[in-house]
Amino acid sequence: MACPGEHGMSMHFTILGRVDTMARPLRLPLAAGEVRAGFPSPADDYIEVELDLIAHLIKHPSATFFLRAKGTSMEDDGIKDNALLIVDRSLNPQPGHIVIMSVDGELTCKKLSIMGSRPYLVASNPEFKPIPLSGHDCHNWGVVTHSISSLAPGFAI
Repeated sequence: MACPGEHGMSMHFTILGRVDTMARPLRLPLAAGEVRAGFPSPADDYIEVELDLIAHLIKHPSATFFLRAKGTSMEDDGIKDNALLIVDRSLNPQPGHIVIMSVDGELTCKKLSIMGSRPYLVASNPEFKPIPLSGHDCHNWGVVTHSISSLAPGFAI
């Protein structure tokens, strides 16, 4: 189905699944201190606590699911092609939130915005035009709470 906007939706998804609410916590070491972009401090070279990434990243497990993003329309907001998105269906989308929205039956990931008094979905990549929500069949799938991308070459998530 054609999408509003000259360039279309431009982002495709693979639904990866939901959070396993019965899984045991996986605690990983968390180093004390902060990571500096300059000269490292030898005093920060020790482990302070353990961190459960699921508990840290997911506030509402039964309402959370994972998507794999494809495309470049949101790269200026940190959502790279092939990023793993954590989406919370329990959150009420507000202007400024990045959302997963079905527009005329096609899923897209964009920032919810108000222009004038009308709602739009706006890409962070300026090559893509805003998508007006008025006059389209729209359904909110959830608010994107985190985007996880691999920084190491060949180390796909």
